[in-house]
Amino acid sequence: MEPAPPPTGLFGLSEEQIADFFSTWGVGAFILFMLFIIGEIAWRSKAGKTGTFVLFFVLAFGMVGFIAKSVIQKIWGI
Repeated sequence: MEPAPPPTGLFGLSEEQIADFFSTWGVGAFILFMLFIIGEIAWRSKAGKTGTFVLFFVLAFGMVGFIAKSVIQKIWGI
């Protein structure tokens, strides 16, 4: 009797491949959605140019770390 084939994940992808996909593309999509939310907040509050800049700068500043991490990983080949 032959051993059972190793279990495959969703659509034949391993758990590691799924996690890698969603940690890059999933978080990237979430970042775009958060930028939309920041723009909506600026528009509804009638923040003006300076207020909109401050909202995007302060609230989007945390996203720079994630993007920098991805760029550094690509450059160093990690």
